[in-house]
Amino acid sequence: MYLMLTVAIQAGGQSSRMGEDKALKPFLGKPLIQRVIERLSPIADELIVTTNRSADYAFLNVRLIPDLKPGRGALGGLYTAIASATSPFVAIAACDMPFASKNFFEGATSLMVEKDADVVIAKTAEGYEPLHALYRRETCMPAIEAAIASDLWKVTAWFPQVKVYTLTPDEIKLFDPSGLCFWNVNTPEDFLEAEKKANAQ
Repeated sequence: MYLMLTVAIQAGGQSSRMGEDKALKPFLGKPLIQRVIERLSPIADELIVTTNRSADYAFLNVRLIPDLKPGRGALGGLYTAIASATSPFVAIAACDMPFASKNFFEGATSLMVEKDADVVIAKTAEGYEPLHALYRRETCMPAIEAAIASDLWKVTAWFPQVKVYTLTPDEIKLFDPSGLCFWNVNTPEDFLEAEKKANAQ
């Protein structure tokens, strides 16, 4: 059974710890966001980038979407991605995840169908990983809209309204053996370390 999938790359955040736009910072010779796109485009029926600075990202030649709910932080960014997708399933990935994993999303898509879930997400020691997770557009969009209307800010504030399937540690290991897919690079040191790991793969 083939499922239509939109891959939405989020390029909205402030790169305060990097001192420059980390999405555009070269990673092994190409802008980091381009690496993320190349890693995930094989599974995408549609690929979009959410950003309020479309001129900076025009070189990517993909559909660029500004915030539909300006000033609403990560939750507003999530809403923008899901609302703008044209496929029933939406894979969200942050632009600063050099090891974003298509295998993870392929596994999550199978589980979403099997478990009849609205969200398939990992929970690590840091908590939920909403910026490398899979969403069912039809059910998630109204739930996020209601959360924003209620002035909630937490990116997972609307989870009680939908069916969330949390991946087990074994499933995460199976989908992402490297254990790196949720790693987002925030500092120049992170970048160097990630490049070393990428070269070693």
